[in-house]
Amino acid sequence: MSESNHGISEADRPKATKIPNKVYEAELYRLQGELGKLQRWVKSTGSRVIIIFEGRDAAGKGGTIKRITEYLSPRVARIVALPTPTEREKTQWYFQRYIQHLPAAGEIVLFDRSWYNRAGVEKVMEFATPQQVQQFMRQCPIFEQMLVEDGIHLRKYWFSVSDQMQLKRFKKRLDDPLRQWKLSPMDLESISRWEDYSRAKDEMMVHTDTAYAPWHHVLSDSKKQARINMISHLLESLPYHEVEPDEKVVLPERPKSTGYVRPSVAISKYVPDHAGKLVEDAKKGHKPSHKHRDDED
Repeated sequence: MSESNHGISEADRPKATKIPNKVYEAELYRLQGELGKLQRWVKSTGSRVIIIFEGRDAAGKGGTIKRITEYLSPRVARIVALPTPTEREKTQWYFQRYIQHLPAAGEIVLFDRSWYNRAGVEKVMEFATPQQVQQFMRQCPIFEQMLVEDGIHLRKYWFSVSDQMQLKRFKKRLDDPLRQWKLSPMDLESISRWEDYSRAKDEMMVHTDTAYAPWHHVLSDSKKQARINMISHLLESLPYHEVEPDEKVVLPERPKSTGYVRPSVAISKYVPDHAGKLVEDAKKGHKPSHKHRDDED
């Protein structure tokens, strides 16, 4: 049995599953259809759903959130990714700035990181005092119990990525101009403070993994595996069902013309046909300068 540099047995860590693209795409399409049913159920019943996404940097949280919300209405499913608290917010009760983003009836709120910042980055980087962290550990289970008792469906997911895979994804971001913005100073700190974050996460789990608001770990060395597993679990954990629309949608017939003649298109400003130029270039054998990149590692 080999040990990593961080004291974690490789034999103890579940292995990532490489999912063929056809299998992944077919199942993701099916799950997204079920998410549409979930949305209709939430809206028709006035249910409230909170989904918390936590985990290491580069663990694949953002990509999973994107797949969940891809075909949902932003009026029903909202993503909350709060920036660094302002000076005023720093003087408030810690949970106060999160409360205003909680769902009303018929809403799903996805927290891309959440109040658990206090138990993670704020603790490790010493943005919060030890007393503030301990107070959070005491208050968080009570806060979440209040949410659940009020009828909110609360789901908490921790995306687990190995140190080797995290470093591999960071290196990819360095060379990818579309993803370089994802590399923040906090991301770089997470490399040198890997064990500190591990200790913080383990302590957080001791205090906040409760029967009424349990944590669910998502193996995310394979992003596709993480997305399929997490979305499937989410759907199975919620008591949604098929909701028939009040009225069947029927396209109306277009009315007959009244003889109105529209102005010439020559007087309107259209964007240049960049797509048409690409087609012409392709016919001439010119290759595009950039290739499509799949976000699977």
